[in-house]
Order: sequence, then structure tokens, then C-alpha cells
Amino acid sequence: MDALTFEQPAPDTSSTRVTEVAAPAPGPGELTIDVKAAGINFIDVMARRGDPAYASSWPFVPGLEAAGTVRELGAGVAGPAVGTPVAAFTRSGGLADVVRVRAELAVPIPDGVSFEQAAVAPGTFTTAALLVQQSGRLRAGDTLLMQSAAGGVGQAVAAWARRGGAKTLIGIVGSPTRVAAAEKSGYDVVLTRGTDLAGRVRDLTGGRGVDVILDSQGTEQVESDLDMLAAGGRVVLFGNAGGAPLENLPPGRLFAGNASIGGFSMSAMSIRAPEIIGNALREVLELVADGQLTLEFTTINGLAAAADAQQALAEGRGAGKYVVRL
Repeated sequence: MDALTFEQPAPDTSSTRVTEVAAPAPGPGELTIDVKAAGINFIDVMARRGDPAYASSWPFVPGLEAAGTVRELGAGVAGPAVGTPVAAFTRSGGLADVVRVRAELAVPIPDGVSFEQAAVAPGTFTTAALLVQQSGRLRAGDTLLMQSAAGGVGQAVAAWARRGGAKTLIGIVGSPTRVAAAEKSGYDVVLTRGTDLAGRVRDLTGGRGVDVILDSQGTEQVESDLDMLAAGGRVVLFGNAGGAPLENLPPGRLFAGNASIGGFSMSAMSIRAPEIIGNALREVLELVADGQLTLEFTTINGLAAAADAQQALAEGRGAGKYVVRL
């Protein structure tokens, strides 16, 4: 089978190839999927550049979300039946003709939902749902701030936060060219990261600050996050796109602000509590099928095209969410 492969760590596409590899077979509790569409995410970039814990070995096949049909069931797996259209959170390996996943992470695709739509759901929209509902504990009337609001997860968070009753949505982006995309996805105010960001957010909230901050930058922006946080507010770190060390969190400021900092990892949850991801993914797909949730994405054709889309994300010029049609 063909797979998009990172041969070794690299800051660009120089080590990315489409290579022929052996198709995986399912182990106990697993199933394999003939992939029809797969999502591209910034975590692909983090794996490609060699960030710790993202690439398990080299060469490495990225791709954490895929949609297709069930190919084979492993021992102890009762379903979904072979041939069933499913979407799955794959952790890695999704950018390939065949991917192996835990059975709990694969959910049947409802009628009327395309493979391309379904491929957006497992990573991007399921992540957004769990960030807003579970980790962020958003309450009706809260103000939510999203770092990297123009990215795929950022745009999905806007939809989920509105469903959860957020009063005000503030998006932060890395450059002025990203403002329009964040505004289109539903943020009330979009600010460009830079000088006195905390002061601008305080002004917008009447000096109070925001209730929930979702931040994919790791600890790079955490001091700024705490400056913008309301008393009793919550910061959720769900990645380390900025590449900063994760060891030095400021406990003194947490006490002073009655604040909390939490972490969220889809990959870790897929190991320890895969049923939570499966249930959230099922909810997302049902909302799409009912027309209550719209998934915005750009479709590209063929695994070879994925490398350029990943580089666009790496350079901060990506246009939201990309899906590869195989």
C-alpha cells in the first residue's frame, strides 16, 4: 500500500515521501480501514520536525483522523462489520491506503455524510467538542478565548462554544492575514498576537478577563494567558505548537488568580479512555447528518499533495482545515 512517510526529522518537506509499505493487520481489539479520506493537522508538522513524543519511530507515517470502510476485524471485535463506512481517530498512520485502529475509536458514518466530511470529524471537531465541554467546562454566559483561532481546531471551537452558550468569543491569530478566517468562523473579536494583548482583552471584557482560554501553543503563551484570565478562570493547554518547554508553569500565579491550568491530549485519551472519544465522535457525526453542524474544509487529491498542505500549516499560511481524498 501507499503511505505518506516522514523519513527523518525535518523543518520542511525535504524528508516527506509517498512510499510503498506493508498493509497493517489488526490485532486483538483492533480493526483496519481502507482509507477514502484523511485529515491533515498541525500535529503532523510537530511530528515531522521531531518534537518529543509525536513520532514514535522513523520512518513515520502521520495522520490522526481518517474515514473509509472497515477492511478486517481483529480478534474479539464484533463490529462494525467489514465494509461499513466509518470515521476514526487514528493517532498516527491515517495518511495511508490502510490504517489500523482500536475498535472503540471507529464510528459508523451516518447516511448523507461524505467520507471527506467524516475525515474532518475525528481529530478537529471531536477535539473541539471535548475541549469545550469536558476540559474547558464552558458554562452558558462564559467568555472564551482561543489561541490560534484561524486553524482547523480554532474554527471548530467557535461552533462548539456557541452551542454551549458562550456569551463572547475572542480569537487570537498569529498574523493579520489570518483575521478574516477567524471572523468567518464565528469569533466576535479577533486580535493579532503581539504588544499588550492582555490589555486589549481586559478592555474588551470591562477589566474582568475571560473565563476559558484554549491554547495549542504549549507554555509559550501561558504568562499572557494568565494575564487575560478572569478570577476563577481556566486555561487548557492542548498541544505544544510553539515548541516551548512544558516544565515551567507558574504555580504562584495560579494561587493569586484562583486560576487553573489543565492539559488535554487526544492521543493520551485514546489509550486510557477511547470510549470517550468514540462517544464524542458519534455525537459530531450525528449533528453533521442532521444539518446542525457544518464542517468547513479544503479538499486536496492524493497523498503526494499532503506535503504542501502540511508545509502551509507549518508556515502559518494554511487555509483552515485540509482533507486528502485518496
